[in-house]
Amino acid sequence: MEFSLPTETIELPSKGKFYPEGHPLASGTVEMKYMTAKEEDILTNQNYIQKGVVIDKLLKSLLMTEFDYGDILVGDKNAIMIAARILSYGKDYSFTYNGEQHSVDLSLLDNKEPDHSSYNPETKEFMLTLPKSKYEVGIKLLTHSDDQKIDQEVSGLRKINKDNIAEVTTRLKHLIVSINGSRERADIRKFVDSYLLAADAKAIRDHYNKVQPDINLKFTYEGQNGVEQEATIPIGVDFFWPDFGE
Repeated sequence: MEFSLPTETIELPSKGKFYPEGHPLASGTVEMKYMTAKEEDILTNQNYIQKGVVIDKLLKSLLMTEFDYGDILVGDKNAIMIAARILSYGKDYSFTYNGEQHSVDLSLLDNKEPDHSSYNPETKEFMLTLPKSKYEVGIKLLTHSDDQKIDQEVSGLRKINKDNIAEVTTRLKHLIVSINGSRERADIRKFVDSYLLAADAKAIRDHYNKVQPDINLKFTYEGQNGVEQEATIPIGVDFFWPDFGE
């Protein structure tokens, strides 16, 4: 007997723009299958959960388009994650935030409208002049592989010194690809470690948020004194399996 699984084509926030020519993701779309009982086995794998890789294992299992998973841009991976949840368990997602219950319609989440006016297609970096030091800095879009390297480096630093929490500077070292024309990693690390002003570091993070293709994972809620506030939708294992742990 022949069996088949339904699939859907998912549009990527990047539209494939920042992948090399000929790369499977350069089309701007990926094909994804619907979740099966096999994927629910992945969701309950305690080893994956403890290692913090369960969501990536799940997405790899669902993707039908063949490509090196490490190549995917973080914002595109976020969009695939939301699509996987909608296809598997529906668009309505309820969660607890600050001790209160909230619900969002995931199908209404829009892709961000990034500003790519600072992009240099020749060097494949986004340029900005730092407001305080006036250094010219080039940054890149982070991939899943970059995120893994950052996590591994931070984990390694903590093993050497448990009080060494260098997540901010470590991420900046991977985000920055040039400083005043120099692409030497030693120059970039020296600059971040000793010469990057806090105001300039914030400018880099703000610029990255402005240029990164992504899906908008924000929701609004009523805060203190009835003032409307914005926060990021919390995502864990129960995001994919609402009954997880029950």
